[in-house]
Amino acid sequence: MKGGREVILERCSAATARAPLLELPDPFARIAPSEAALAVCRVVKRYGRVTAVEGVSFAVRRGEIFGLLGPNGAGKTTLVRMLTTLTRPTVGELFVGGESVSKNPVAVKKLIGAVPQVNNLERELTGRENLVLHALLHRMPRRDRERRITELLEYVGLAHRADDRVQDYSGGMARRLLIARALLHQPSILFLDEPTIGLDPQTRRKIWDLIQALNREGVTVFLTTHYIEEAESLCHRVGIIDHGKLIVLGTPRELKERLGAFCVEFFGGEGTRRVFFPTRQDAKAYASTLSGDITVRRTNLEDVFVELTGREIQGG
Repeated sequence: MKGGREVILERCSAATARAPLLELPDPFARIAPSEAALAVCRVVKRYGRVTAVEGVSFAVRRGEIFGLLGPNGAGKTTLVRMLTTLTRPTVGELFVGGESVSKNPVAVKKLIGAVPQVNNLERELTGRENLVLHALLHRMPRRDRERRITELLEYVGLAHRADDRVQDYSGGMARRLLIARALLHQPSILFLDEPTIGLDPQTRRKIWDLIQALNREGVTVFLTTHYIEEAESLCHRVGIIDHGKLIVLGTPRELKERLGAFCVEFFGGEGTRRVFFPTRQDAKAYASTLSGDITVRRTNLEDVFVELTGREIQGG
């Protein structure tokens, strides 16, 4: 009988044969199947004539915080929906925890927790009641669910507001309750779709602290974002997606150093120009030959995206 590793490799190879247009290498080029928390193999998703995801392949290592970075409409949410069993791919295969998402969705659901971009909490219920409802859906024994709910409300800093209605929560509090709900059945992989969208900077950093604490406890985190600072601060590796295509993949440091660690930014004849250099010394030397308003700074992931696509992430 074939093991999980052999089955995944076989199916990824089959998916590759069905979708030869893909630009990126095999998803296991750098991560062994046995190390992968999830794998996306040559996946395409079409809605009628619209292609939302086009031939995407990558794998996420167990214990990793992986970020999918891109503007609104790039295909991030569609990928999350496929990985969390809500949408089937048109072409390709997806695996979570070694299980095929299409063939074993029930097994996959036991392994994952998901925090959607849209707040879908029951606003008329209290925070505690929302968690009880979710625990009942997962058929958790009463003693276990009461203990777990108490632990999680304390963990996300909502114990003092547990019996208030969700309609009276701030955006940050609702986001923390969504995370608690996703963790209720103790998943090994947590999906976060734009986890801090619409939150103020202070609340956003509280959510970052919570995500990092979860990861330190062994939870694999897959998040989507269009915030540059979020991807750079949280993620061990980042994939940049645009128009449904995964265009580059690596650690934030790797991606920035491919361009050059330092950027000289200045106004040229046709607008703002950016030139990249491996060292600050090289950047300053080049800047000394220019006149006008000049900035020498470290390269960021926005620069990587602009160089690859010709447009800014925030602009969508």
